[in-house]
Amino acid sequence: MKRVIAYIDGYNLYFGLRQKGWKKYYWLNLQKLAGQFIRPHQILVATRYFTTVVNKPEDKRRRQLTYLEALQTLSNFQIYYGQFLSEQVVCRQCGHTYTTHHEKMTDVNISVELMRDAFQDRFDVALLFSADSDLVAPVKTVQELFPNKKIISVFPPGRSSFALKQASTFVLHVGHNELAKCMFPIDIEKDGVTLRCPPEWKK
Repeated sequence: MKRVIAYIDGYNLYFGLRQKGWKKYYWLNLQKLAGQFIRPHQILVATRYFTTVVNKPEDKRRRQLTYLEALQTLSNFQIYYGQFLSEQVVCRQCGHTYTTHHEKMTDVNISVELMRDAFQDRFDVALLFSADSDLVAPVKTVQELFPNKKIISVFPPGRSSFALKQASTFVLHVGHNELAKCMFPIDIEKDGVTLRCPPEWKK
């Protein structure tokens, strides 16, 4: 059996779903999603999810934290956190100053874990759920150093990258059919507490 590790770029997937207007798929069992791309001669040994917790607005933060708790009920599932950095921006037109936030470290965290797993021989196939071209360098490096290892890029809905496609062994796409099969139940029990899909995500 070929060992597979899935690496899921949380914000790349989220923005792909949002761009499509597929809010109903936010309550997504990511381990099941990775399993949709596993072949009979393969076994999923780990799923690694990379994200950053939003600071505000509070309702959005609360929904995300509920989802993260739901994901923590999965076995062989690890979450890696980046951070938001604030930046003061001055409007060139009117001179008004406002604060914007940029999500940082996700691509770095994915690169580090992908390289670590490759060097420690933890996978034969990597499923990379992202269309971030910043990941081209680690994808190329792993395949150059370990020619027997395959890296398959799985593009989220509405997302693509020609550079990443060229660097990967080959490319797959997340579509409506895969997503529909991989939803969490509306209620999940964790340590005696019921985690419920946010009503805003059922629309």
